[in-house]
Amino acid sequence: MLEQYLESRAATRDILLMTHVVMGYPSFDASLEIVQAMVEAGVDLMELQIPFSEPVADGPVILHANQRALEAGATVERCLQFAEQVTRRFDIPFLFMSYYNVLYQHGVSRFMQRSRSLGIGGTIVPDLPPEEGAEYLTAAEQNGVCPVFIFTPNSTQERLDYLGHHARGLVYCVARRGVTGSETQFSTDLGDYLARCRKATSLPLAVGFGVKSREDVDFLKGKAEIAVIGSQTIRLVEERGVSAVPDFIRSLR
Repeated sequence: MLEQYLESRAATRDILLMTHVVMGYPSFDASLEIVQAMVEAGVDLMELQIPFSEPVADGPVILHANQRALEAGATVERCLQFAEQVTRRFDIPFLFMSYYNVLYQHGVSRFMQRSRSLGIGGTIVPDLPPEEGAEYLTAAEQNGVCPVFIFTPNSTQERLDYLGHHARGLVYCVARRGVTGSETQFSTDLGDYLARCRKATSLPLAVGFGVKSREDVDFLKGKAEIAVIGSQTIRLVEERGVSAVPDFIRSLR
């Protein structure tokens, strides 16, 4: 189970690192190289994003990666095959991240069954609230796949409590309002928000949106269990290639 893994891993580290890969960007061969580089550099778990044409929670960097992957021929089936390849090859948890239309078109129950068979530990579907996700939640429970929900800074405490009640595995805490890839102020306000998140759940808190440096990761220690690095590694691959990834990941520790 994802929660047990995270608890065990957290006992040996001040904070865990979760990274993000858009499957098929810039190609599936390159995606595999990126996953391998990240695992070898010591990441603790990883999001595998299934490309979608309208990734509404994502900023321009990840949006561009989604578009490039789709233009290169990435399909849901090819992404599932890729996920099977990496879950068998690398001994860390992988989570799917995508949008509800992908699950709906595939068949929600079928998608969750397939996720289980591939060894996927959890799923992040940012545009599906629990109120509209009865089929998703049932299928997740039946298949032992953790539904990961998202906390945001503008959520009331009541809303955080509600989301925390339905979440399993971990909770993804958006560090600021807006989309991925922009600037985040790592300040008292963020610390206060994470304290509200902590009141809403006993699950590990994963903080993303704007985590770019060792200083950002250090700020989160003691406030969250997981730092999420997404857009920054995609920028790095775009600018300097896959070979730049391992040193960057190691620098975050």
